[in-house]
Amino acid sequence: MSKTKEIKTNAMRILDGLGIEYTTQSYECREFEDGVHVADELGLPHEKVYKTLVCRGSSGGYYVFVIPVDAGLDLKKAAGSVGEKSVEMIHVKDIKDVTGYIRGGCTAIGMKKQYPVRIDRKASELGDMYVSAGRIGCQINLKPEDLKTAVAAEWADITG
Repeated sequence: MSKTKEIKTNAMRILDGLGIEYTTQSYECREFEDGVHVADELGLPHEKVYKTLVCRGSSGGYYVFVIPVDAGLDLKKAAGSVGEKSVEMIHVKDIKDVTGYIRGGCTAIGMKKQYPVRIDRKASELGDMYVSAGRIGCQINLKPEDLKTAVAAEWADITG
């Protein structure tokens, strides 16, 4: 009988290093699935599962927004939350170059560079939340305040 050891992602190693408690949930997935599908597959309420979106501001800087999987990012509110005139989503083909992660496995924890992060304020009311673990097929469950600490984020009203 062999034991399978979970392969830690960079995000998990960072949380471990910070002493932040978390659990993981895995699911079968070979390619990108949207967050609503992931929540449904894991039997999780949509309001507890969050997706990570990356935008580029009019100044040229990058920003990370963490919002519920069934919500849309309000670009005007998002821009205001980071002091930009406007922001726009980066192209899918640029996700890996900018973040180090692939589409469907992107998380605010452990990106190539530390970009300003805003987490939708609704998360602050939750006891726990789920975000990508940094690879397709795995989610991290942690306290919203712990995610905020791990990525030096701020709460913001950024959904439509």
